[in-house]
Amino acid sequence: MLLPGLGEAEVPATIRLSLGLLLTLLLLPLLAPALPPPPEAIAEMLRCLALELLAGLWLGGLARGLMLALAQAGQVMGSMIGLTTPLQGDPGLGAQSTALGRGFGFAATVLVLATGLYALPLGALVNSYAVLPAGAPFPAGPAADAVAAMVTESLSLALRLAAPFILAGVLFNAGMGLIARVAPQVQVFVVAAPAQIIGGLGLLLLLLPAILAMWQGAMVVAFQALPGG
Repeated sequence: MLLPGLGEAEVPATIRLSLGLLLTLLLLPLLAPALPPPPEAIAEMLRCLALELLAGLWLGGLARGLMLALAQAGQVMGSMIGLTTPLQGDPGLGAQSTALGRGFGFAATVLVLATGLYALPLGALVNSYAVLPAGAPFPAGPAADAVAAMVTESLSLALRLAAPFILAGVLFNAGMGLIARVAPQVQVFVVAAPAQIIGGLGLLLLLLPAILAMWQGAMVVAFQALPGG
């Protein structure tokens, strides 16, 4: 339900549940040799189920957090080029998002599905049973470290993707401020708003292929570095 591409909020819940059931049926024979015998006590069974659920949420959350870097970069780009309104609900980010951030979120989903990137977290899920055996205590300390590293990497990647727009926005606003000081009679806002949007969209059109390629390459490395990847 949290895997990139397959667990998106835009995918109907019925399809996501069907995919989850199908993946369970496909992976169970493969993982059966690594699974311990079913516990006889109800309490032990509930404990094992809770541990497996926690491990799955942790691994899926790591993959999804990394994937959100592109949508976060879109948020920053939208702010830098003046496309902050109207805001839209974004189930991926869990908050109101700019149109550009929402568009990049969709682009991330399309790229994950079109390029087969979704297979890397799936492979990490299968191999995670060698790293974290079923029924073993959940490693809270290393798990927290992995979450912190994921957040750092996701934010760092988002800033790297949006860096040209941040630099252009700072230089543009500095230039507009200089014009306002030198020529106070000029209506800077009237001139700046359309120039900022047009220039920002032009820069986006120029850099979009490189941005998507950079994000895709970073996702390959990040997904391969997942526990069990």
